[in-house]
Amino acid sequence: MDRKHFFDAVRETIFDGSLKQYQVEGMEALLDACSELQVADQRHVAYVLATPMIETGGSFVPIVENLNYSANALKAKFGGRISSTDADRYGRTSQHAANQPEIANRIYGGDWGRTHLGNTASTDGWTFRGRGLCQITGRANYAKFGVVSDPDRAATLPTAATIMVRGMRDGLFTSKKLSDYLNDAGTDYVNARRIINGLDRAEEIAGYAKKFEAALHA
Repeated sequence: MDRKHFFDAVRETIFDGSLKQYQVEGMEALLDACSELQVADQRHVAYVLATPMIETGGSFVPIVENLNYSANALKAKFGGRISSTDADRYGRTSQHAANQPEIANRIYGGDWGRTHLGNTASTDGWTFRGRGLCQITGRANYAKFGVVSDPDRAATLPTAATIMVRGMRDGLFTSKKLSDYLNDAGTDYVNARRIINGLDRAEEIAGYAKKFEAALHA
């Protein structure tokens, strides 16, 4: 693939004629990770590139989870995992800012965190909060990618790119993988969203994947 031709194509077809350096660097990191991990099917590469258009808002910059929830939002979204008292104590109100470490340790801790995320220590919720191009959360998920001892690495671009490509290739996020939907039998960019997150915004990502695939052939 000629990367200059690729970037010229996506600049016009996806990014309205203008690419930021950080977007280029993010896509370069993903292309490098695909090469290193032998993800060669251009449909697979295209879907990898399409996914951060939603997961990072098109920035291609790794994200660290924002837990700046209001007290009311905590009750509405995580009422089964945080008490009303703790939501008022740690959630954002007109009297105080959100205490994000305490929020994380409660909504990602306890029995729920142990069962769903493999969190065992009382501070694991905050330590292993979401990080990456497609955010990994919880001790068990960090362990899958070898970053338990240095969780901040998951938010560095080379590592985030490797995590994303390997996770999508091997089905380490939801058990669904690229080859389940993009194979000799056909190309299903819509249902490929299940690799990361059900069918959330699946049609949008499918549209981006088609454009990235065309650019890879440029």
